[in-house]
Amino acid sequence: MKNEQMAQLFSEATPYIQKYHGSTMVIKYGGNAMINEELKSAVMNDLITLTLLGVRVVLVHGGGPAINQTLKAIGHESRFVNGLRYTDEVTMRVVQQVLAGEVNKDLVALLRGRGVGLCGMDGQMITCSRKSDADLGYVGEIDYVNTTLITHLLDNAFIPVIATLGMDENGVAYNINADTAAARIAIALKAEKLVSMTDIAGLLRDKDDESTLIPSVEVSEIEGYKNQGVISGGMIPKIDGMADAIYQGVHEACIIDGRVPHSILLEIFSDRGSGTLFYRRGYGR
Repeated sequence: MKNEQMAQLFSEATPYIQKYHGSTMVIKYGGNAMINEELKSAVMNDLITLTLLGVRVVLVHGGGPAINQTLKAIGHESRFVNGLRYTDEVTMRVVQQVLAGEVNKDLVALLRGRGVGLCGMDGQMITCSRKSDADLGYVGEIDYVNTTLITHLLDNAFIPVIATLGMDENGVAYNINADTAAARIAIALKAEKLVSMTDIAGLLRDKDDESTLIPSVEVSEIEGYKNQGVISGGMIPKIDGMADAIYQGVHEACIIDGRVPHSILLEIFSDRGSGTLFYRRGYGR
């Protein structure tokens, strides 16, 4: 890269560095970027960079592929209801072991001393109850998010790495959808931005054609996109969580392609951004 190009990049990034310095950003991490070791290492390095630039970073993660692999190894079939994992007692034990154990600590290790691994059961961070609108076993609905532990870590320049488990008032553990958990944590922290890293370029008018990427969506337009079938399936809970976060004070949310190296830095520190930005009028890109 030529010196002039490097200077241009830094010049473009400067106002965004100023904008996000000292602010809180919640990043939901999943998909291929979590499986591919090279991508995973690049994402963790980007989070360290954000922290060094003064951004208060919270990482919320799932771990579906690793859970599926462990269940298969013990001969226990994975079952899904409307895209959500049915969590019986055996599956719940595996979710705790894999999500809060192996997956969480692998991410912490890549953050080289900056990360602290947690799950929603630590410090009663996520209090939940059994999901009531469908029979999914030990799948929880979030009742309350306690940010005390998260804020303490952020105040000391650590990156909380949160596995999405919660518990009820009797100490019973529940599996929680990672997109939903990330949105609720962002709301509780009054975060500036909620970022979801996925395996797609963003919201597409035609799900099979990445050239139909919709770069920005005002939250009032979401219902129209649902009616058109543009937002469907697994995108519904993801985008509903983002809309809820924006209506409750998070300034903006975005879906970015975790398969693209440094997509999170492109989204935050460049004029063109990355993926699809969701905003409320007055906070657009």
